[in-house]
Amino acid sequence: MQLKNRETLPVDSHSACLVGRAWIPNSPQGPSPVWIHAGNVYDLAPFSPTVSELLEKEPLVETLQSWSDLELIGSLEELLDNTPHDQRDSSKPWFLAPCDLQAIKASGVTFVSSMLERVIEEQARGDWTKAEEIRKQIHELVGDNLAEIQPGSASAMKVKEVLIKQGAWSQYLEVGIGPDAEIFTKSQPMSAVGTGAEVGIHPGSHWNNPEPEIVLAVNSKGKIVGTALGNDVNLRDFEGRSALLLGKAKDNNASCAIGPFIRLFDDQFSLDDVRQANITLSVEGPEGFTLEGSSSMKHISRDPLELVQHCAGSHHQYPDGLMLFLGTMFSPIQDRDEPGQGFTHKVGDIVYIQTPLLGSLINRVNTCDQIPPWTFGTGALMRNLAQRGLL
Repeated sequence: MQLKNRETLPVDSHSACLVGRAWIPNSPQGPSPVWIHAGNVYDLAPFSPTVSELLEKEPLVETLQSWSDLELIGSLEELLDNTPHDQRDSSKPWFLAPCDLQAIKASGVTFVSSMLERVIEEQARGDWTKAEEIRKQIHELVGDNLAEIQPGSASAMKVKEVLIKQGAWSQYLEVGIGPDAEIFTKSQPMSAVGTGAEVGIHPGSHWNNPEPEIVLAVNSKGKIVGTALGNDVNLRDFEGRSALLLGKAKDNNASCAIGPFIRLFDDQFSLDDVRQANITLSVEGPEGFTLEGSSSMKHISRDPLELVQHCAGSHHQYPDGLMLFLGTMFSPIQDRDEPGQGFTHKVGDIVYIQTPLLGSLINRVNTCDQIPPWTFGTGALMRNLAQRGLL
């Protein structure tokens, strides 16, 4: 797995304001917020010891650009070369996930195609061998007509009534076209992995997939200040067996990837660009298998602003901010091994999630128990920052 500037960066990197995190191996070593600018990486820790605090600055981009005498950590190319775990020199800096103290939340069932796949998982009770037959039955019943329905609208409630009478209603349809969005905790603060890292599949799962998504960076005031790419790794068999297994299906060691960087909103990049984004996914298997797919934010059923309002507000506050996955329309059904079996990951898969204005998030798949355990949490960060004189 190799990380290169031209793949990692947005196509307009010369004008993009990018921030992230890197592990700095100086004595004492530790993580720092960083600014990626003109092919170099600069340490922001003396001005803002955490990314969470950085995203509270107003005006954010202007404040960042006003800081002078920033310490140069190294070139972007040098850090990218040193980021993959299996080729890392621990005496040199490398990139981490671009968030730290923020809560990591996710929106579910925000696209019709993935909503129908969730219904199929539920009906199949997590058994992939039954999925194809049920998929045909569901499409015969509802087709893709749900794509034009506004969630929570009067027409959506009429569809709900019809489907209930036909015995086809589902908890996934409830959050897909009902008044309340699905918002869940994807992972814990400090637990996300970044580009170049391994992403984890629970060793007990036999039906799983990547979920390429856009992730909003939201500060404590509920303001969206930037965005990144994310992989909401999903265990279809666990969640399909029971919705009460959602936590186990979603939150495991290294099961959340965010990166490569947070692109801050400015005069060149805004939420409207997010609304128009096309996210592409490719998987390269160790046996030569390839999978391609895409997800267009134009087809999302709830606007990003609405999803933030469902997540944060007078009913729920996030004093350290949050990272919010917006959901995906991509649910891979391409057969990998035998006809009718569909797709599931294999150890060694390389997953590429890309969109032109955010760059690329690249990870290798392994099982959660074979990836180094997560040990550097919030307490460790506080002790580290104090040791480095940054608190």
